[in-house]
Amino acid sequence: MKIVIMGCGRVGSRLAARLSEEGHDVTVLDVRPDAFRRLPSNYKGKKHIGNGIDQDVLARIGVGEADVFIAVTQGDNRNVLATQVAKHIFGVSRTLCRIYDPIREEMYRGLGLETISPTVMGANVLHDLLSAGAPAGEEA
Repeated sequence: MKIVIMGCGRVGSRLAARLSEEGHDVTVLDVRPDAFRRLPSNYKGKKHIGNGIDQDVLARIGVGEADVFIAVTQGDNRNVLATQVAKHIFGVSRTLCRIYDPIREEMYRGLGLETISPTVMGANVLHDLLSAGAPAGEEA
């Protein structure tokens, strides 16, 4: 699969490394050149400096040929806009978008975007751990 990841932070770099290791054609896009230092030395994919909401940048890196576009920057608005551009202007069939704000995430999901909210996921995992009781060997 050809995959474009916008954002080379902790999540983007880890995901890029994993997908690259699995043999996918991975391109990582970030506005900060120093962000690529998070990628491991054995990363085989491409790295591009640029803004994922800039259509010229997306065209230059070949986002229109991508099977998947994933937006995982720190900015909800940037992630949503870039995901919509990739999907509606460049015709990327699958787009994934990280949204921190649970209310926005629900709204964008309702509009047909495939979203993930680490805020909701984290709260759910912590709730599940709490509901499961004390760890083995400890009193509740």
